[in-house]
Amino acid sequence: MDADRPFHLYIADEDPILRDMLSNYLEKQGFMVTSTGSIDDLLHRTRQLRPDLIVLDAGLSGLRGAQAWERLQAEGFRVPVVLMTSSEQSAQQLKEETGADDCLCKPFSVRDLFSCVQDVLRQASFVPGTPMDTHRQVRIGDYNFVVASRVLRRGASVRVLSSVEYALLTELTSNPGVAITREQLLAASHTRKDAVMLRTIDASIMRLRKVVEPEPAFPRYIQTVRGHGYMFVPQDHETWPVEHAPAEQAGGAALVN
Repeated sequence: MDADRPFHLYIADEDPILRDMLSNYLEKQGFMVTSTGSIDDLLHRTRQLRPDLIVLDAGLSGLRGAQAWERLQAEGFRVPVVLMTSSEQSAQQLKEETGADDCLCKPFSVRDLFSCVQDVLRQASFVPGTPMDTHRQVRIGDYNFVVASRVLRRGASVRVLSSVEYALLTELTSNPGVAITREQLLAASHTRKDAVMLRTIDASIMRLRKVVEPEPAFPRYIQTVRGHGYMFVPQDHETWPVEHAPAEQAGGAALVN
């Protein structure tokens, strides 16, 4: 990114008063902001000019906001996203289920959003634990993890990773055969300001397994080291121990898969 160019944000929300308030505040903080109340307009604008970050109402009518972001991911657009929600569903739960970079529950202060945007942009440009060789590719089952592109590729199919998913895969694949604690994975994938629990790591690992593992309930590549954390087992190490017990459900004292 050109260091002299301000970050360009898209804000999508049906409430024009909220859009104007957020846009005005963020512009005063030095951001360039484009706002819209339409999902179709957001998709069109993003396809024409990729922003640095999208602030998106998860419940935006038409194609729901969260679904719109998933569509952009499927099309290969690597855009960090902050979802806004006013539902009873907690912001943390929505973040875990969608893989969004962050979520805010309405009502929130403009300062909260500013802090959130700063943290997500910081993570998107630098993820703790990222190796120097970002041009490498790691084979994970049928997928190639392309570090520089922050994506999983399988033939013509592309799965764009969220900042958290990317940080977890980077940390694990940079240390093949090494047991990484959940505390280490949490430190690699979240900032100190994130009020998250270790179970967040379990949810993100489950989501990654559903993508890369032939049988997510019997993980082959992202394995659990019980009582400790997780380990990446490379594809060419067939002799390494492989779990044969089904993945556990959340809860209990044992480490969750």
